[in-house]
Formats: sequence, structure tokens, C-alpha cells
Amino acid sequence: MAKLSALLCVHNEEQRLPACLAALAFCDEIVVVADRCNDGTEAIARQYGARVISGIFPIEGARKHAGLARCTGDWVLELDADEGVTSAFAEEVRETIGRAGAADWYQVPIDNYIGDQLVRHGWGGSFGTSSAARLFRLGVKSWKSERVHPGAKLDGVYGGRLTQPLRHMVDEDIGDMFARLSRYTALRAQDLADSGKIKSVADDAFRGVRRFLKCYISRKGYREGDLGFLISLMAGLYPILSNLRAREILRSRARDVADLPSSAPLPLRRVEAASQ
Repeated sequence: MAKLSALLCVHNEEQRLPACLAALAFCDEIVVVADRCNDGTEAIARQYGARVISGIFPIEGARKHAGLARCTGDWVLELDADEGVTSAFAEEVRETIGRAGAADWYQVPIDNYIGDQLVRHGWGGSFGTSSAARLFRLGVKSWKSERVHPGAKLDGVYGGRLTQPLRHMVDEDIGDMFARLSRYTALRAQDLADSGKIKSVADDAFRGVRRFLKCYISRKGYREGDLGFLISLMAGLYPILSNLRAREILRSRARDVADLPSSAPLPLRRVEAASQ
């Protein structure tokens, strides 16, 4: 039988981690990357037999690669602590990798919940997804060096889409949604400031409008009522806020450089006078 590794990257998830790990008994091993955890996350992971990698990983891509380096399975199931699996999902994953043949990776559907409400439509624009490549052979998937939502590269043969979804507890309420938007745009702004790939406000405003319309109309966010509108709005705000916050970072860095004391060498005459 093909060996299956579960990979989780977490930060201070002592509340949600037990339920997530308990449902992963169908995996042959669990690898948990504990990023700057100062609660009981690592102890809980070890209680469930997980292999724990502890460290400081500000770059999301680096976190995932650190975890993959410790996986020994033929296949990897990638998930987060706020995601859960059912017995039907576990059975389908096992059946899928057992008959994969030439296939190297699969798309996994995701059911997203805000509180106790299932929200199926409108996700996208870096503010959520209803499907992701989460099941793949070891060595097939890699990520860019970015802090949030790093671009992923998948090599090999696409095997199709599973039918059973992951259950994703996205946010508790609208307040959590705003807090998440703030976290995401802060991290994205740092990536933009580091890369220098900052567009004009007009360009990002145009992108924002396109994202809103795509999520609300093309992806049928309108079918989710108030939450669908809000998800689409936040998807549209994401590039605009990220850009504005990146500009703020660059201005702050420029001020810091301007405030540095001069390190210019002393004039030659003063040096000579001191040596006499």
C-alpha cells in the first residue's frame, strides 16, 4: 500500500488541533510544523504521534518545505488545523492513492464555514478557495518564497478532483473576517515591499473591481446573501489594501534610513592631526 503523510503548518492551535489530528488516524504519519508556538500546540501534536518541526518560519513557503523535508510517505495530504476530514473523505483518499496509476496530484474540494453557516459560493481573489491541490505525490508540489498564499508549482500528471470535501472553519463571524483581511494584507504588503512589485493605486483599484465582480457574479457570491457580498468585497479590497500598506512600509523604511547617523569617514586632515 502507498504510504500517506499528513502535513500541517500551525501557529498556536492548541484549541483546534486535537480534533484535526484525531481524524487523521487513517494517515501513516503526521508531520506538524510549529511556527513560533508558545502555547500547548507542540505537546498536543506529540500526544497524537506527530513528528514536530519547531522553529521560526515567517515565510509560508519555507514552512511548507521544512515540513515536506520530514515527510517519508509516497503521498502527502496537506491541510490546516482549522480543517477537518470525515470518514468518507479518508476512505476516498485511501482509495484514490491506491489506484492512482500515473496520476501525481489531485484537486480537493473545500467546504468553507463562517460560524455554523456553510458558504459555497463567491470564494476567490486571495480571500478563500473552494478547491485546492492538497493531495500529491512527495516531490510534486513546491511553493514560492512568500509570506501569505505563496504561488505553488505542481509537476506531473493531474489525476482529477475528489468528490468528498475538506471541512474548513474559516471564521467565527464578520469580525473575524475583517481581522483576517488585516492579517493577510499586512503579510502581502511585506512581500510587495521586499520585491518592489508595487503597482499604481489605479491599477490595483481596477484589479479590485474585477475581483469583486468575478467573486460576486461569476462565482455566484450573490447566492450567499450578505456573506457572499462581504466575501466578494474583501476579495476586491485585498490588492488595494496590500498595495497601500506596502507603500506605507516603504515610506517607513525610507524614514529609518534618513534617521541613521552618518558613517562617513573623518576627513584626512583630522586623522593626521590625531596621529601627531
